[in-house]
Amino acid sequence: MSESHREKLGIPAEHQLVQTDTKWEQRKGQDTDYYFYDEVDADGNVVGKYEVAEAMSIYPPFSTTVSCKKL
Repeated sequence: MSESHREKLGIPAEHQLVQTDTKWEQRKGQDTDYYFYDEVDADGNVVGKYEVAEAMSIYPPFSTTVSCKKL
């Protein structure tokens, strides 16, 4: 798990972020990696599910964007 994903999602320190899946996609000049996470509280309960998408242009200047959404 990327610490930057944890920060971007705003997960509290007492909760865990557990990666459940990944997916890769290339279309419209973008190479996109998708990461799926469960947020687990201190008691082991899943309290949230998230998707983080990291997209990078395959053409110069190779810009990168990161977006997050709660599922």
